[in-house]
Amino acid sequence: MHKAAPTKDEIALLEPFAGLTLERIHVPTSTPEFASAAAEIKAAGIVGFDTESRPTFVTGDVSEGPHVVQFALHDKAYLFQVHREDGLPFLVELLQSDEVIKVGFGLKSDSGHIFNKLGVRFGAVVDLNTVFNMKGYRKEMGARAAVGLVFNQRFAKSKKITTTDWSQPRLTHQQILYAANDAYAALKVLEALNLPRAELPIMGSNQPGRHSQGQNIGVA
Repeated sequence: MHKAAPTKDEIALLEPFAGLTLERIHVPTSTPEFASAAAEIKAAGIVGFDTESRPTFVTGDVSEGPHVVQFALHDKAYLFQVHREDGLPFLVELLQSDEVIKVGFGLKSDSGHIFNKLGVRFGAVVDLNTVFNMKGYRKEMGARAAVGLVFNQRFAKSKKITTTDWSQPRLTHQQILYAANDAYAALKVLEALNLPRAELPIMGSNQPGRHSQGQNIGVA
């Protein structure tokens, strides 16, 4: 028997999920800031991941995104704006790295956009939809349903913010919070599942499951 995630109506009744606040979210703008961010992301070893793209509203238009790439750690997040050339070498290295496991929801489309935009292939990616599928949930989960299921909390996602212009030079506070917490929620869900790293369905890695074998991913 297939398992079912909570419905939108059920989620609406739950207490809110406490995401990262603005002071815990960093948007690098200089080479030293990008270098520092990349070093912290590498040291973390496993991060929440997502991307944002300026939406297209005309049928047949192809997205030019991603315009923002998010990496979430246990207590903070970094947002890389793709238009900032100083950050591109660091971003490409992180995306390709087999040493940094990137965890998110529905990452297949992100992979295609990243390749089209930057010409690089993902290394070491865990799509949480695959994880939940392995647990008997056949319908794609998404951050809202997963947070409702795992934490019994409501993860707020604003359609209005989703469709804003992510390519603008300076992100709004609402965009920063939205983008960072998408990635942060993914990491927190995986931590709560407490799966052995060796059992994670890692895609794009040359040697799946070789990361810290025997250790569980739990809350630090």
